[in-house]
Amino acid sequence: MTWTKMTRKAASLAGAALITGGLLAIGTGAPGALAATTQLTQMQFTSVAGGVYNVQNNEWGSGASESITTDGNADFTVANSAIDNATNGAPGGYPSIYQGCHWGNCTSGGLSATPIQVSNITTGKVTTSWSTTQPGGSNDYDVAYDIWFNQTPTTTGQPNGTELMIWLNHNGPVQPFGSEVATNVSLGGRSYNVWEGSQGGFDTVSYTMTTGTTSVSGLDLAPLVQDAVSRGYTQSSWYLIDMEAGFELWQGGAGLATNSFSVDINGAAPVPATCSGTGSVSSSWSGGFQANIVVADTGGGPLNGWTLNFTLPSGETIASSWGGTFTQSGQSVTVTNAPYNGVIKQGSSTSIGFTANSTGTGTIPATIACT
Repeated sequence: MTWTKMTRKAASLAGAALITGGLLAIGTGAPGALAATTQLTQMQFTSVAGGVYNVQNNEWGSGASESITTDGNADFTVANSAIDNATNGAPGGYPSIYQGCHWGNCTSGGLSATPIQVSNITTGKVTTSWSTTQPGGSNDYDVAYDIWFNQTPTTTGQPNGTELMIWLNHNGPVQPFGSEVATNVSLGGRSYNVWEGSQGGFDTVSYTMTTGTTSVSGLDLAPLVQDAVSRGYTQSSWYLIDMEAGFELWQGGAGLATNSFSVDINGAAPVPATCSGTGSVSSSWSGGFQANIVVADTGGGPLNGWTLNFTLPSGETIASSWGGTFTQSGQSVTVTNAPYNGVIKQGSSTSIGFTANSTGTGTIPATIACT
């Protein structure tokens, strides 16, 4: 089959919306905290598992009603889907979870902080585990990794290397992009059929398991990448920048779920990003003062959303603020990032502030808790 795969990731970059602070959420939670369940529609995404992964809906090829939910851990569920695409054409979407940089939207640590050159993907260097729920029935979908390589370590747009897919399973008459080029290829103790097709600016190579499964544990990426290099589909000098796992949907798909997902580099789980808040009073007057806060990324990778918590002395109340959403309850203050400053590169910082009414000297904690 030679249907043209649309540039769904380019569409994702152009129309993506970051969901933070429990927006579009089902359930309740503390101000600024991720609510029990977050619902994502169209091209929305959210950070999960402390920023180590992102969950994205990525409905790129259909305008039908479809959404997914996540509880903030490394999981998500297709809550509903009216996607109704012909199975001999392109799917309507790819709800997924990923680590790395997807069209400029980066997770914390792991592949986003240190893209791995293909030549360095040796046995055990990159492994992944993924557990799914697959409803079957009249739904038409695949269960597949979507792994991206770029000719340079970073990109904010369409990767120009290789798209490597690993199909764990599928339901209905769907098949990978391109043409089948090899059958029953043994790699890492599993048997695969291999498909390949040119997308113009990059190649898509798909390894489909000859025996479908709902989960993999410690799947080693090295044998598949090395096979792709030997076939000329990717190059040793290119870089692994993004590992995604999800479901391409042609028909329906409600009930599909990622129960757990992980990417391990050298057998070690990625370290979540860390941050700090530093407060100071910049000016004061009778009955009030102005304070500034510096929010800094202190390691582990880029921040993808942050929350501050601090306590003001008795008699101080916030009058106005900028750079974030401030919520005061008694003397406890919670601040969540604004839409434009939630992403902070490793080693960088952003500044926010507020004015307050005060019956005292006007102070703010010098050290502020940041998550």
